[in-house]
Amino acid sequence: MGKILIKEISTRAPKEFEKDKTKKKTEAILNELDDLQNLLFAEGKHSVLVILQGQDASGKDGLIRDVFGKMNPQGVTVRSYKAPTAEELSHDFLWRIHHAAPAKGFIQIFNRSHYAMMTLQKKE
Repeated sequence: MGKILIKEISTRAPKEFEKDKTKKKTEAILNELDDLQNLLFAEGKHSVLVILQGQDASGKDGLIRDVFGKMNPQGVTVRSYKAPTAEELSHDFLWRIHHAAPAKGFIQIFNRSHYAMMTLQKKE
């Protein structure tokens, strides 16, 4: 497998793209995700951690709203990571995320991951 060059990937939809069909397929997938969330909670053996990393205005919030907005909000939480506090910087880079890990049966979304903190620690 060769290198993937992002600048060579088109951001436009393919010519054969059919918006209405895609919306129907997406709706079916979202309904299935909702059912799977119910099973995840009922079983209580596993959890799901979703890490979204992207620059400002890259669509992370829209993705969260569009993909997870149909699910039961009692089973999905979102945690945003901003610049680390002095206390957070005094610990290892994973310290601030341990308490935010999802409990069994739940979905946790990290809106920006802990990697932003790693970068800040390396600069100091």
